[in-house]
Amino acid sequence: MGKILIVDDDAQLRLSFEKILTVEGHKVQMSATGEGGLEIVGTDPPDVVVMDVRLPGMDGLETFRAMHEMDSKLPVIIMTAYGTTDTAIEATKLGAFDYLLKPFDIPEMLMNIDKALEASRFMRSRVEIDPDSDGDSTEVIFGRSKSMQEVYKQIGRVASTVATILIRGESGTGKELVAKAVYQHSERSNKPFLVINCVAIPETLLESELFGYEKGAFTGAANRRIGKIEQADGGTVLLDEIGDMPFSIQAKILRLLQEKSIERLGGRSPIPVDVRVIAATNRDLEAALTEGRFREDLYYRLKVVTMFLPPLRERTGDTAILAEHFLKRFSREMGVDCPGISEEAKAVLESYSWPGNVRELANTIQKALIFSRGAPISSEEISEAIVIETDTRETSEQFQPDSIQEWVKVGLSRKGENVFNAMVDEFSRILLTEALSLTSGNRSHAAKLLGLSRPTLLAKIEKYGIKIETSVKRG
Repeated sequence: MGKILIVDDDAQLRLSFEKILTVEGHKVQMSATGEGGLEIVGTDPPDVVVMDVRLPGMDGLETFRAMHEMDSKLPVIIMTAYGTTDTAIEATKLGAFDYLLKPFDIPEMLMNIDKALEASRFMRSRVEIDPDSDGDSTEVIFGRSKSMQEVYKQIGRVASTVATILIRGESGTGKELVAKAVYQHSERSNKPFLVINCVAIPETLLESELFGYEKGAFTGAANRRIGKIEQADGGTVLLDEIGDMPFSIQAKILRLLQEKSIERLGGRSPIPVDVRVIAATNRDLEAALTEGRFREDLYYRLKVVTMFLPPLRERTGDTAILAEHFLKRFSREMGVDCPGISEEAKAVLESYSWPGNVRELANTIQKALIFSRGAPISSEEISEAIVIETDTRETSEQFQPDSIQEWVKVGLSRKGENVFNAMVDEFSRILLTEALSLTSGNRSHAAKLLGLSRPTLLAKIEKYGIKIETSVKRG
């Protein structure tokens, strides 16, 4: 959850924001003027600012410029009425995170704020590159193996350059952390760093998300919108899962790398941009080249510098020390004493192949801690947590598009105006019930597993009428 500053001279709107965001678990700061907002940014910096364009005294654009000079990494979302969108677009070109049109849809507004908070955390939280570190950071590239020492050296060598970097490795090896470490040690560390996941965004939306669009570019394009690459001008962009990028968009990324320019959808003039591109993938790009799914010219443009992250099974001696690190970290987060881990449990950890790599190890340690009873984590608890993690992964792998489509077909056969909401509610109820079951009904732990605030989880439990006493096993 985060600290959000609302700058708007409409008192009722500020109170509405405060009510909505507090329920979501955020801390809300408020100001009726740009001058007041600047004072708050200077004395008690927020994580995100949501600010109206029209303000008494300093207007929104003037205030944004001043905030940007104070802190270039502070995400600012501009609010605007339809009649003032040109000003909001100008602010976005200058580096504002996004803009919201009044009156706005509350779920869309919350989604934009969540994205801004994620970007804020990503840019501000530092990745520690220290195999001896036992600090409080939740983002640590950790390991003493020879292969990880080589990764540390590579980060140091490439960070100070402007070269395009391709980071390769299996899922869960920490590619995003390495990209962030490169950014933090680069000369662009005081500029934006935006992450675009090429899989998480539907193909129909990915192009406009990356490059933006002009008014009238397609049905529903009522105003110009600036893309993420243009927003990151002067900074760094991570194209995550680039091996899954649609072939139709790859040519535009090639143009960005070759000509340092882009075109918005519906635009006719090239727009110069200065961004450093870091790409990451767990895919076999060479096979994709052979099969015609990936452009050969883009492949060679991306791999100016290639970094390979080793899988955990090849990092001799790192598993046990990583497990101890995660155990201390999750104990702090849960507010419990660190129970330690038995030598027998460490032996189990070292003997397992970890197909999900460091991410799977972290999840396993978290689950073992949740179900532990204060004594050192035993080999049985580790084995049980590995089974749970494996079952979860296998279930996820089985839940492929064909299965989803069958489930959707059954749902659509019900017909009716509210079928969409009914199916979303059905899946949400299953997800919440399973999380509560895994945590023996502990709402705080379930909220952590789901990535929700505790108030949000409680509201959803009430909404779906989940009876914890009868639907959740007590351990």
